[in-house]
Amino acid sequence: MALVIAGERSGVGKTTVTLALLASLCQRSTKVQSFKVGPDYIDPMFHQYVTGHACRNLDPVLASEVYVKQCFARHAQLCEYALVEGVMGLFDGVTPPQPLPLKSGGANDFASTAHIARLLNLPVVLVIDCSRLSGSVAAIAHGYCSFDNRVKIAGLVLNRVGSDRHLSLLKDALEPLQLPILGILRREDKITIPDRHLGLVPTAELSQLNAVIDRLAHLGNTCFDWERLLPLLSTGGVGGARDENTSSSPPFSSSLRIAVARDRAFNFYYQDNLDLLQQLGAELVFWSPLEDAGIPKDVQGMYFGGGFPEVFAHQLAQNNNVRSAVKTAILSGMPTIAECGGLMYLCEQIVDFEGTSWSMVGVLPTTAEMGGRLTLGYRRAIALQDSLVVRAGATVYGHEFHRSRLISTPNPPLFQTYRYDSEESTGYEGWNLLQSLHASYIHQHWGASPEIPQQFLEHCHIFKFT
Repeated sequence: MALVIAGERSGVGKTTVTLALLASLCQRSTKVQSFKVGPDYIDPMFHQYVTGHACRNLDPVLASEVYVKQCFARHAQLCEYALVEGVMGLFDGVTPPQPLPLKSGGANDFASTAHIARLLNLPVVLVIDCSRLSGSVAAIAHGYCSFDNRVKIAGLVLNRVGSDRHLSLLKDALEPLQLPILGILRREDKITIPDRHLGLVPTAELSQLNAVIDRLAHLGNTCFDWERLLPLLSTGGVGGARDENTSSSPPFSSSLRIAVARDRAFNFYYQDNLDLLQQLGAELVFWSPLEDAGIPKDVQGMYFGGGFPEVFAHQLAQNNNVRSAVKTAILSGMPTIAECGGLMYLCEQIVDFEGTSWSMVGVLPTTAEMGGRLTLGYRRAIALQDSLVVRAGATVYGHEFHRSRLISTPNPPLFQTYRYDSEESTGYEGWNLLQSLHASYIHQHWGASPEIPQQFLEHCHIFKFT
């Protein structure tokens, strides 16, 4: 089996509980696999830091329900213990474009933690923030347990418990429910991981992270009922749906070297996307636009993921050799994908939160300007022209999460975008430069769309032999 860690709402401590469990499990086994519900990049970095294995995103909007099942089965069957961290509150999801029929006792909560738990038939541990609760905790727990009888609540973790007297009140209130209490974390046990405008500060920027993980492991060892938890976390007997996206032999007989920017400024990548490129025959060459003197030699394509280029804009601007080399490569026709932070890096300038302008690569005739407004949500995007990886008229699904805006829009734009759950258009965006640069704010997961990386590599193959 495996276990889902859910919250009654955002901010109740799901990630702290998850990391504490993972850190403790890793003292028992080297085969611990984690998963994250939703389009998150940063929480999975922390999972991977603890377990040593890439965390896998489970998101039926970005991929599909079938792919979620395949992904979970493929990776869970290779490990001894598996843990899924949920997203937001247990039932917080979206409405699909074609609403699903409601079932008795349930909710239309597509892509929620509850949806994933039902889809994978996994039990749920509910984390409750008890800092401002006593007797009311029972009403909350009862409501979550009874709201959807297809979701099996295996027990509770009581977080931010203030004192022994407080704990006694909570236990007395919960006793009639006969719901196991699987963990108790005190207020003084609260561990703070620094955050900023898009969530937690990524692992690569935290010099004291090992000490934090040690503290989490101690909490994991001392605050949970392992006699009850271990059987729920064990993956023995997990079966696998057949994975249609893997191939025994890659379609590209000659090696294609793809430069993947990965450092403190660019680190938002779905591991499944990188895996797909490798399965298709690509050799991934990781490099740093911050630190390196130039782009890697003998590459036929470039991939710039998202991240925080605005935080490191000064250092990126100072690396003139790399900026020049990237511009020359793109203008020469080297196939390039740039998502969100990668798009910002390819602009003429980035204007940071203090209003300071920093010169960037300069292949996109616009400036990325940081601001207070957060653009967030799933997107349905209709391609308005052929590009490196999509054909005109194609529909792709993705996710936006940024506080920057471009001061001028592309002409013509690559996409018309819509909210995932409505016909409301969110505008036009995406650059298609020289038919070899695909640059967009939209983050895509290629799990259910392997044709996207394949088309990218086909262009890289042509570039190699021209």
